[in-house]
Amino acid sequence: MSDKDNGANDDVPFNRDYPLKPGVVDQVRPNVRRVLCNNPSPFTFTGTNSYIVGTGKVAIIDPGPANDAHLQALLDAVKGETVTHIFVTHTHSDHSPNTAALKAATGATVYAEGPHRASRPRFESEKHSPESGADRDFKPDVLVADGDVIEGDGWALEGVATPGHTANHMAFAWREKKYLFVADHVMGWSTSIVAPPDGSMIDYMASLDKLAARDEDLYFSGHGPDIPDAQRYVRFLIRHRRAREASILHRLGKGEADIPTIVRAIYIGLDPRLTGAAGYSVLAHLEDLVARGLVLTDGDPVISGSYRMAA
Repeated sequence: MSDKDNGANDDVPFNRDYPLKPGVVDQVRPNVRRVLCNNPSPFTFTGTNSYIVGTGKVAIIDPGPANDAHLQALLDAVKGETVTHIFVTHTHSDHSPNTAALKAATGATVYAEGPHRASRPRFESEKHSPESGADRDFKPDVLVADGDVIEGDGWALEGVATPGHTANHMAFAWREKKYLFVADHVMGWSTSIVAPPDGSMIDYMASLDKLAARDEDLYFSGHGPDIPDAQRYVRFLIRHRRAREASILHRLGKGEADIPTIVRAIYIGLDPRLTGAAGYSVLAHLEDLVARGLVLTDGDPVISGSYRMAA
């Protein structure tokens, strides 16, 4: 889902130039290959990126959705090599379901932060709302905590906990190269969807601040092209989210109290297929604003709630 940054002096435009074809092995760096899954959508852009790290004895990051053609493309890409590690950044249905089949085919060990979980419990009024594409069948072999370093043959990846898009979102840093496999926390083609209760804007912003304090200068994203000059881009995203927050507060100040009205006012020209996602993004901001005491609501902060400025 894409937006424009309003009022920043150091603007970094979104990059939607990504001609990679599904199934093609893209040698993006000497020890990093990428294979695109053929699962395009308004939410996944041209599809999900899977990454192969190293040569000979390799790791695969994010095997992707349950897709036989993509599984075969990954196996073809590593023909003659040994897959020793599988890393999963988070448990959405476009990133993790192919893990079981890849593990069965390779015998590799699966590393991740943990099984799927929401950022907060569902409120009573949300009990029957639809799931957000969670892969609840995923179970890693090894749990990765923030700062853990997993070593392979000629590479080492550090787990960097980045909750927000999901509670169990984990980026992986190749510190020696200053690369960060950042998955869906930072994407060059669009902003990331943060949809409560699966995601949390409070966590998302804290994770952006965390990345801004690190020194990786090249990000490999879960969808779309690489992100060079990554620290500058993270600062852009932080400004962008704060500008979105200011827009929401402005609409509340005008007496607009419900999320659909706010979405229509601030997401001009939005693809109608993304209206629901935009609503949940606004909800994520409102949850944050309620927690900070800037906005009030009667009852729990939910998608159907009514909101107003705090006195």
